[in-house]
Amino acid sequence: MLLPAFKERTGKKMNSILIIAEKPSVSQALAKVLGAYKREDGYMEGNGYIVSWCLGHLAEYAPPDAYGSQYKKWNYEDLPIIPQEWKLDVAEEKKEQFDLLSSLLNRTDISYVVNACDAGREGELIFMRVYELSGSHVPVKRLWISSMEDSAIQEGFRELRDGSEYAALYDASVCRAKADWLVGMNATRAFTTKYNRRLTVGRVQTPTLSMLVERQKQIDGFEKTAYYKVRIEGNGITAVSENYADKAEADAVAKKCDGAVARVTKVERKRKKSQPPKLYDLTTLQREANRIFGYTAQETLQELQKLYEDKLVTYPRTDSQFVTDDMADTVQELLDGLPDVLPFLKNSMEVVDIGRVINNAKVTDHHAILPTKAALKEDLSELTVKQRNIFSLIGQRLAQAVAGESVSDETSVILKCAGYEFQAKGNRMVVEGYKAIEKAFAVAVKAGKSSEDKNVLPSGIDEDMVIPSVSAKSEQHFTSPPKPYTEDTLLSAMETAGNKEFDADTEKKGLGTPATRASMIEKLVSSGYAVRKGRQITPTTAGMKLIEILPDYLKSASMTAEWENQLLGIEKGEVESARFLQGITNLIKMVLHGCDTISEEEIASFDTREKIGDCPVCGKPVYEGKSNFYCSDRECRFALWKENRYLAGMRKTVDKKMAADLLSKGRTHVKDLYSAKKDTTFEGWT
Repeated sequence: MLLPAFKERTGKKMNSILIIAEKPSVSQALAKVLGAYKREDGYMEGNGYIVSWCLGHLAEYAPPDAYGSQYKKWNYEDLPIIPQEWKLDVAEEKKEQFDLLSSLLNRTDISYVVNACDAGREGELIFMRVYELSGSHVPVKRLWISSMEDSAIQEGFRELRDGSEYAALYDASVCRAKADWLVGMNATRAFTTKYNRRLTVGRVQTPTLSMLVERQKQIDGFEKTAYYKVRIEGNGITAVSENYADKAEADAVAKKCDGAVARVTKVERKRKKSQPPKLYDLTTLQREANRIFGYTAQETLQELQKLYEDKLVTYPRTDSQFVTDDMADTVQELLDGLPDVLPFLKNSMEVVDIGRVINNAKVTDHHAILPTKAALKEDLSELTVKQRNIFSLIGQRLAQAVAGESVSDETSVILKCAGYEFQAKGNRMVVEGYKAIEKAFAVAVKAGKSSEDKNVLPSGIDEDMVIPSVSAKSEQHFTSPPKPYTEDTLLSAMETAGNKEFDADTEKKGLGTPATRASMIEKLVSSGYAVRKGRQITPTTAGMKLIEILPDYLKSASMTAEWENQLLGIEKGEVESARFLQGITNLIKMVLHGCDTISEEEIASFDTREKIGDCPVCGKPVYEGKSNFYCSDRECRFALWKENRYLAGMRKTVDKKMAADLLSKGRTHVKDLYSAKKDTTFEGWT
């Protein structure tokens, strides 16, 4: 045990250190290392430590009605809602744990509290909200670790930092949360009340949806065009012509070449070197897991978090693909032990240059995702299939990153036949290098082949070589539309969104952060604006219609990316939080100004709902909902419910035709009413 028992006394009473983690599982790991074995209700205690947890976000910004009863109803005239003093609410189901933490934070025997929530922007926010709501003034120290291994925890506690060092990180997290609240609450209410239907707008969600919609429009508007190629074959060589727009012309070329002599007029050979990939950050790992295994970004993050909490991998929510120079020995230990837990590495692995993965300048809060040394001693067969696959991905990526470059010879051959030129290309692997690991991994996880030699040309091809007789035929091809997004390609697009509009030296963050992109995709799906079709993710009709009516600046990827850059600037103390929030406030005012100019014609054209009839109370249109037929005027409470006690006895619910009749005539004729007394159906008026 490297950490001594905590023994600070004030008078006759021994003081304790309070540690607050993000989740119970993390708290248990910390308590074990600290020697806090005594279980209490909601915390563990022992050896001078009290260890408890937050259950994720215990406190969130309060909804609009907390700032005034008028906000319970959604009225356009009440906008904008911009709190002067922000209020936090504790969810009812988490209130008991919050009350416990609050009482612990205000105990007089606490020497100081350690913020042991996840080492990032959200972890800082989770802890500080609880701390501030509790009214505690106990000093704060910060545990900042990238691994849940015992040795990493021990080192982290020996090097606790003052909580004030993370004030800028907290400011950035607060600004992010306020910006999301301001845009979400105001823009959602503005467009919902203007168009009389629920329309959800988000700071990151909306530009992400816009990318999906733009891609779908490109696909829907694509008109495929036929083109033709002529293929000739002879002496083991296959070559193709240029593209022909006219089938007759291609057929004529094929006819002239079939059985004719072909001559090699040009041979070009190039040696191509391919560098090993970098280590994984979260987004790159999520992309690879989707491409290879079909896992959603959220699935990968959930399984990765479990691996982290089980001490098998390092901190997952990182945006770095490098490690620091003081980790060179650790990397070597990992490489030495990996073949024992990942047997497919035994005959494919070579360590060439550990220095390739080291770059202090490109590691900020956390280094790249790595296996842990503790994982080398575990039986990975006890993991779930998903966890094993993700761990294998991480392990083989480390092996690839330090391996040798891949070398291949590319050959380009020009042939002439009957006066026409044809081209053949070949690729032959000379040195597999890191691709030997890639191939072994693909075989191990049954993910198909990778990096095979392509179009290997026969040896001995030289200029002026003659092929006495070739076969020739014309082939029809079609131009292809853009491919729908998968989570792999969507994550990539989110990561690089707006890059072209920034200077080369700008630190770009794209849409969202590695920690939040998965949740943004899930929100689009759960809100009904996007849908998964196999590995593809496409916008729904509702999603496309929403993007159609929103102004360009709310859909702008570059503007949202600029916000992410400003949040990063706040973290570094380079941007004032007040300036950032003023920009968000100005945006809200711009949204409302634009909504003021929406015409009745625009509103009517957007409403694609089928009118069932006129409301008998106010005369406004009545539309069909999931459980009723409702008046379109939110102030009118008229509703015709599909299920009612009278009709239930006759095994009938109100359908669209019945509702239309009732609204227009006051009654409706039904043919299939059921009589329980006679056990038969009958028809009648109701």
